[in-house]
Amino acid sequence: MTHGRRRLVIMPAWNEAAVIGATITELRATVPDVDLLVVDDGSTDATVREAEAAGAQVLRLPYNLGVGGALRAGFKYAWENGYDQAIQVDADGQHDPTQLEAVFAGLERADISIGARFAGVGDYTVRGPRQWAMKLLSVAFTRAAGVQLTDVTSGFRAANRKAILQYTRHYPAEYLGDTVDSLMTAIRSGLTVVQVPVAMRPRQGGEPSHSPWKAAIYLVRSAFALMIALTRRRTPAAEVTAVGSPA
Repeated sequence: MTHGRRRLVIMPAWNEAAVIGATITELRATVPDVDLLVVDDGSTDATVREAEAAGAQVLRLPYNLGVGGALRAGFKYAWENGYDQAIQVDADGQHDPTQLEAVFAGLERADISIGARFAGVGDYTVRGPRQWAMKLLSVAFTRAAGVQLTDVTSGFRAANRKAILQYTRHYPAEYLGDTVDSLMTAIRSGLTVVQVPVAMRPRQGGEPSHSPWKAAIYLVRSAFALMIALTRRRTPAAEVTAVGSPA
């Protein structure tokens, strides 16, 4: 039940021509009452053509900004067009559209709802530096948010109107900023967070955005992103809850 709320799926995409058409088709068939915006992050392949052919509205960025920059553009679109709720979904098919409603439902209890792996559903696993990083981040964010958070790097996240506004003003574009930095900044601004257990799927095609060498230094960069978030100024509550246009 949407209860009259306007909801938007934000799908950042960079060179996902091999899979984005099928991802969009499945999503539109599963949740036809939710609008979809593909944010093309300067793709050099046929991503835009495939997305439009599948029926998606596409916001084209002039060059590659990275996933953080693409998502910030998507949240600005959501705010300026009056959406009540928005959810991030990967273009590679990892996020099962049948679970969108469950993640949206988390917004009944908090400003931000995270579709979390490692929360009792599915068999998604990580090892090595990524596993160490996720455990470190879980401890830090659980303490900051006051609720158990096992998967703060999940890109399957929903935001209510208050969180959408906060993201338009403070969503970072740095590597890992779209998950670690943006979430900690939101928590420090007074927004509440809840996680919903979900099962993630393998990539349905295309190339992973994180190369092996990035995975090898994931622990260091995660810690660095967390330190950046902790040094950002706290946003006054009045600014977070403002109802005017984003700055």
